Amino acid sequence: MTTLPVRRAVVIVASTRAAAGSADDLTGPVIRAWFEARRYDVPAPIVVADGEPVGRALAEALATSPDVIVTTGGTGVSPTDATPEQTRPLLERELPGVAEELRRRGLAATPTAILSRGVAGVSGRTFVVNLPGSRGGVRDGLEVLGGVVDHVVDQLAGGSHD
Repeated sequence: MTTLPVRRAVVIVASTRAAAGSADDLTGPVIRAWFEARRYDVPAPIVVADGEPVGRALAEALATSPDVIVTTGGTGVSPTDATPEQTRPLLERELPGVAEELRRRGLAATPTAILSRGVAGVSGRTFVVNLPGSRGGVRDGLEVLGGVVDHVVDQLAGGSHD
């Protein structure tokens, strides 16, 4: 019997209100459940305020070398939205096609999806993706990721293109 390697994911929620306890985190648990359904080991979402705390949480998560990190929130145009700016310096290679498809797929549901500035890329052997903070944006984003996440993780682990 072949045992599949344990894949690990980390979910980071960028929400100043949820970090302060004045709002519920409505997207982190959805992402965690999605990864669990795909048999990833994923701890409870890390909830941090917008801005620099996102960068610190990303750096700390990357230090543990998970297979995937998905952030949710902080990708819009409000003055505190800074998730892409906190993510980009940590990436060795960007995957613009992933971010473009996330926006394109979201646009089919809502015109404001084009305002998302999220990025996607690779840091070491970790696939990093910024999703919007809305439940609809997360739903659409997970639909996009469902078609590529396992392939990217396999590739980063040295797998073939089969």
